[in-house]
Amino acid sequence: MKKAGPEGDSGNFQEEFRGKFRFRRIERLKRREEIGAVFNHRKGVSCQGAKLFRLENGLPYNRIAFTFARKYGNAVERNRSRRVSREAYRYIRNRLIGGFDLVLLVYPGKDFLKDRSRQMEALFSRAGLLTETE
Repeated sequence: MKKAGPEGDSGNFQEEFRGKFRFRRIERLKRREEIGAVFNHRKGVSCQGAKLFRLENGLPYNRIAFTFARKYGNAVERNRSRRVSREAYRYIRNRLIGGFDLVLLVYPGKDFLKDRSRQMEALFSRAGLLTETE
């Protein structure tokens, strides 16, 4: 038996909610050439612990890759940071202007969701990609 959501329908609310925050495969930069093009464009902003590079892509949505400074730590630390960064991006992504390839360069530091969310909000605001409404 499905539980009723706030609107009273039986399962669509959960599916719509999950779909709103889903981080789809087409939103990821995977190829070395694509990531290299964003780095080579050198249009970026920074804050303590992270740097954001951007390049217009002509698509209606953003694509993002997460990279780490050379001496970030071991694989466990990098993977945790990648998961936290991806989660923070999922929550802020609906407030961003679309049409950019983004590369987030993360430096060693605090890997907590709250801290990473603040970093991303500051970076996207400085880059002019954050919309006013939520």
